[in-house]
Amino acid sequence: MRTTCVIAGGGPAGAMLALLLARAGVEVTLLEKHADFLRDFRGDTIHPSTLEILDELGLSAEFHGLTHRKTDRLVVWTDERLVEVASLRGLKSRFPYIAFVPQWDFLNLVTLAARRYPTFRLVMEAEVVGLLRENGAVRGVRYRDAEGEHELRATLTVGADGRHSDVRRAAGLVPVEHGAPMDVVWFRLPREKTDIDDTFLRVSAGRLMVAINRETYWQLAYLIPKGRFQELRAQGVEALRASVGTLLPFLAGRAEALESLSEVSVLQVAVNRLRRWHRPGLLLIGDAAHAMSPVFGVGINLAVQDAVAAANLLAGPLRAGTVPEALLRRLQRRRMAPTVITQLAQRLVQARLIRPALQGSARPLRLPRDPSRLPVIGAFARRFIGLGVLPEHVRSPEAAARRAGHPDRPRS
Repeated sequence: MRTTCVIAGGGPAGAMLALLLARAGVEVTLLEKHADFLRDFRGDTIHPSTLEILDELGLSAEFHGLTHRKTDRLVVWTDERLVEVASLRGLKSRFPYIAFVPQWDFLNLVTLAARRYPTFRLVMEAEVVGLLRENGAVRGVRYRDAEGEHELRATLTVGADGRHSDVRRAAGLVPVEHGAPMDVVWFRLPREKTDIDDTFLRVSAGRLMVAINRETYWQLAYLIPKGRFQELRAQGVEALRASVGTLLPFLAGRAEALESLSEVSVLQVAVNRLRRWHRPGLLLIGDAAHAMSPVFGVGINLAVQDAVAAANLLAGPLRAGTVPEALLRRLQRRRMAPTVITQLAQRLVQARLIRPALQGSARPLRLPRDPSRLPVIGAFARRFIGLGVLPEHVRSPEAAARRAGHPDRPRS
C-alpha cells in the first residue's frame, strides 16, 4: 500500500496535521492504535491559540457546539486567600478564554472534518510495529491491525504518537530528560451547583491539588512526589480522601464517592525533548518530540501549533512528491524556540512552587495580591498562556479571508 504521508498517532498533533494536509490536497493516512478516542485525557484545555486555528478552518461554530466550559482566569487558592495569577481578559483574540472540553470530542471533531476530503484515510486499531527503510531513509511503516500486519509506504512518515512513541523508538531517537518533581493522580468527585465556579490550583504545605470544574463533576489532579504512588496505594483510599478533605473542605463529605484507588489514573510527569526531530523521510511532532509538564495546561496547544507549522511548510513539497530533510530541519528550528521557552517556564514553576510545596514548605507560594493586575506581569501571562510564544496560523486563502473579516485577529 502507498500514501503520500502516513501519520502515526491520532492525538491532537496527528489529527490536526492530517486534517490540514488533506485540506491541502495531500494524500494522508492517519493510524490510531486504539479502537476509538474515548480515553481519559485528563486536562483537555483548549487555549485561544487553538481556538483561533479552529476558527480559521471554519470549525469554530462546531467546536462551540460541543459541551464545554469557559474560564478567563487562572486562580491559586492558598491557605490564606484566593489569588488571581493570570487573566485572559483583554487578550487580543476573538476567544479570550480557555475552553475545557473532553479531548475525545475534540478529536472526533477534527477527524470528522478531515473525512470531508477524499485524500484522507483513518485506520483505527492500527499499531505501528516498525519502520520501512530504503537507502538510509524512512519510507513508511509496518503496522498491525485486526487483519494482521501490513506495510504502508509513504513519502513522509510522521510520528505523533505521544510521549511513549513507538515511531521514535523504532527510529532510535532518545529524548533528553529535564526532570519533574511530581506525578499526578487523577480522579472525579460530584459537583454541586453551589460550589465555587473557578477551576483552580489549591496549594498548601505538603499538598497540591488542581480542581477542574466540569459542570456536573470535579476533575481533580492530586500532585504527589515523583515515583511515590505506591506509597499512596499502601496507605489506601482513606489517605486520599483525607487529603481532599484537608485541601478542599467543601468536598470532604463527597470524598466517600471515591470508593477505591482503582478509580484513579496516574500520569507520570515527564519534561523532555529530542535534540533532533527528524531523519530523512521522518518527522516527529507533539509529545513524541517534546513531552510537556501539565503546568499551564498548554500541551495540547503546543502540539497543535507543531501540526500547523508542519502543514504550512510541507504541504506543497508533499504534493510535489518530495520532502528534503532540510525542510524538516527548518521546521524543527521554527518550533524548537517555543518548546524550549515553554519548558523553561514550566520547570521554573516546578522548582519554585511545586517542589517546595511537596517538600512541606510552610510558605510554598509568595505572590502579590492578584498579580494578573500588574501591568507587565499581567500582560506577559495573558499572552504566554493564551497564545504561546510563537502562535501559528493556517496559510490558505480561506483562512486569510476569515482573518481579514476580523481586524482584531492576528495575521500570519
